[in-house]
Order: sequence, then C-alpha cells, then structure tokens
Amino acid sequence: MAHKDFSQMKNDFKEIIEYCKGLKVGDKIKFKSEKQRYTIKLKSDRFLICTKPFNIKKTCFYSIIDLERLVRGTNDRVFNPYDYMKQEDIDKCLEDLEKGNVSVSHRNSVLLDIEI
Repeated sequence: MAHKDFSQMKNDFKEIIEYCKGLKVGDKIKFKSEKQRYTIKLKSDRFLICTKPFNIKKTCFYSIIDLERLVRGTNDRVFNPYDYMKQEDIDKCLEDLEKGNVSVSHRNSVLLDIEI
C-alpha cells in the first residue's frame, strides 16, 4: 500500500519546516484548512502533537505533524489507544511515534498546510 510521503518536496517546504521547529509547547498553530487554531501539546525534532477543544463532546480534536513526511493527520491506530486530553497519553504517543510503533495515518493524512 502506497502512503503519503512528500519528503521529496523538502526544499519547497523549508520555510514551513523551520517555522515548525521554532515553535514551542503552548504555541498556537493554524492550518489553512481549519478555522480554529490548534495548541502544540508536545514536540520533538520530527513530530508535533496539536489539539483543539471540541466542547460539544467535551473532548478535543488532534493532529500529528510529521516533518519528515511533510504530512499531518491522526495516528494510524484503528482503535485509538490515546486520550489527547491527558498529557501522559500525549507523552506516550510521542514516545511511540519516535520508536516507530505508531505513525501518522497513511489513509487519514494530508500535505502539511500551515499558515505562517
């Protein structure tokens, strides 16, 4: 199964990659396809985990940014093992991303579309 990988476009996305690497936990980030900003909850050199509140259901939406593949999306688990409202689950998700146990979904990901 082919997966979305736009890493060959790194030169075109150099400004966005540097912008993302300069962000800190707690900073807000805006995706072009979204109305509301996401808050960065955790980051590493490669991944950023971002959430935004979904008050109707008293939960949140989340998006994981992969700066290697130049995509953002959900994790690749059918049954999500993480509660993105809990920091310890976000910590565990990043740990699993770094180890390669989890990745950004190949099916539910889009090209990185950040407003700078």
